[in-house]
Amino acid sequence: MKNKFIKSTIILMIGSLLTKILGFVIKIVFTRTVSQNDINLYSLIMPTYSLLITLAQLGLPLAISNIIAENNQNSKKVLFSIIPVSMLINIILIILIFLAAPFISNILLKNKDAYYPIISIAFILPFISLSSIIRGYFFGKQKMFPHTLSNIIEQIARLLIILIFLPKITKYGTIITVSAYILFNIISELISIIIFLFFAPKNFIIKKSDLKLDIHVVKEIMGIAIPTTSSRIIGNIGYFFEPIILTFTLTLIGYSSKFILNEYGIYNAYVLPLLTIPSFFILALNTSLVPEISRFKNNKNLIKKRLKQSLIFSFLIGLISNVIVYIFTNDLLKIVFDTNKGIEYIKFLAPFFVFLYLEGPLASTLQALNYAKYTMYVTIITTIIKLLTLFAFSLLHIGLYGLLISEIINIFLILYLNFKKIYKLLY
Repeated sequence: MKNKFIKSTIILMIGSLLTKILGFVIKIVFTRTVSQNDINLYSLIMPTYSLLITLAQLGLPLAISNIIAENNQNSKKVLFSIIPVSMLINIILIILIFLAAPFISNILLKNKDAYYPIISIAFILPFISLSSIIRGYFFGKQKMFPHTLSNIIEQIARLLIILIFLPKITKYGTIITVSAYILFNIISELISIIIFLFFAPKNFIIKKSDLKLDIHVVKEIMGIAIPTTSSRIIGNIGYFFEPIILTFTLTLIGYSSKFILNEYGIYNAYVLPLLTIPSFFILALNTSLVPEISRFKNNKNLIKKRLKQSLIFSFLIGLISNVIVYIFTNDLLKIVFDTNKGIEYIKFLAPFFVFLYLEGPLASTLQALNYAKYTMYVTIITTIIKLLTLFAFSLLHIGLYGLLISEIINIFLILYLNFKKIYKLLY
């Protein structure tokens, strides 16, 4: 089992590294092909985008992974019970998006150009949900290669689509460009689903009886998924309100909407991507950690060992990455994005973002030990505090630094609360 955990982590890490590199290339192509206005609009709707994807997935991949890893249910029964439920959730979300898009764009974001990009998000949600469910199945079986390969091919396809079509679309203006960039995900997610199907077991024969929806299975999945995804939903609600509170507060004290949109665009398009380069490693580690701990919930020594390994690796990777980013900020911005915007923000955040990578192993361990409700409470507390500190510090006439300070406070508060709980459980 130890070898399987290490092997799964290595496969995911290599695949995630390649995916991250391809993702970076996509970001480079995007930022160099489109205008600053396109980047700003895309950054403005990103919190809405993240929230809607979280609602569409509803924590199902992790729940499916847990249940299949514990061998509680027949795999086919799990898949064919939850897919109809997921599609129903997506239909409801699509209707709500069409109804709420005018309010979100005009009233909350105060930018009418955001309407059509928000509508575009609705069309990609079912495809993302379906590929996530299939991914959860393979995670539960600890078969990481299908996920790795599908991610790589998906990113290559997305890169090719962007290289071919994005330059031709930019001439139609900001709204069309951003909307098309979002809709490109439909093709890439379809490719991902097709790749997964190639790796279906040879004995995976679908019978008529398999297509029956099992209420007990749905309840079991939802029992894990809802508390787990509650944390992500709350976190994404906080992220959703971030530009709204920032825009409201800074406008209130005299900053122009153009300044706010531009600086927030720089923060999301240039600063965060550089500071979160090691996220591919942390994601791979956490994905392998959940089924591993789920299998050995009663073995405290093994859990402590796996958690300790994960924390050490996460910290070292985060430290090395952020030291490099801090020292070579200007060069990296120029090479990657062909810009010098955001240098001061990166220098300010880099020393603190080293600790960001400890959050993942702690949260994954708590979720695998069935303490998803606790992580939800932590997320509620830290999200409320983050939004309050964002509002308070933004009133001090320090521009976007109010957001940066609230981000730092949030990192350390989450770490403290999660570490305190794990220490009580394991020591």
